[in-house]
Amino acid sequence: MRRLLILRPEPAAGRTAERARALGLDAHVHPLFAPQPMDWAPPVPEDFDALLLTSANGVALAGPALDHYRALPAYGVGATTAQALTQAGFADVTAGTGDGSAIAAQIAADGHRRVLHLAGTTVAPMEAGPLEISRIAVYSMASLPDNPALLDAAAPGSILLIHSPRAGERLSAQMPQAQRATLHIVAISPVALAACGEGWASGNAPAQPRDEEMLALARRLCE
Repeated sequence: MRRLLILRPEPAAGRTAERARALGLDAHVHPLFAPQPMDWAPPVPEDFDALLLTSANGVALAGPALDHYRALPAYGVGATTAQALTQAGFADVTAGTGDGSAIAAQIAADGHRRVLHLAGTTVAPMEAGPLEISRIAVYSMASLPDNPALLDAAAPGSILLIHSPRAGERLSAQMPQAQRATLHIVAISPVALAACGEGWASGNAPAQPRDEEMLALARRLCE
């Protein structure tokens, strides 16, 4: 069986590994980044009519100030982020099924316009449409030191999961060209795939930027 290497930060990497092992995949976690909280000044909730989180890291690392916005309708880019909001005490939570642009369209369709987006320092491009989005960084992704264990784990035929363009760039910087020809990339988006550079045995991105679809592609490579 091919080895599956999950390079996203914890705790999300652990969730992906659990899903992968449930599918019978040989999953191993080698994070390239670690989330770190940031100091931020919370604006008054009365200035907004909706709250947006595009990562469960934002919920976990925003700190006590997140409680100021519990009265607002809250939107999570996916089920995991929405679940984190619910567990944090938000009563009115909507889960998206696509990317940031898709959840922004849902927020607009629900009649909201002034949106507070609590995010990381790096955010994927998002089509705001009619929304007035105020984005505040509440966490950052710190690069971890290059880990020789990743190169050792990347045995010929291994599949590497890339969940962001920045992760693709970090992988491209660490993985020698000579080793790439035997490795397969499954990236969350075409942009993330392009960031990995060239020379890989294969590269694929799902139609929808979801963990489940990435794992489905990985599973097909193992058949």
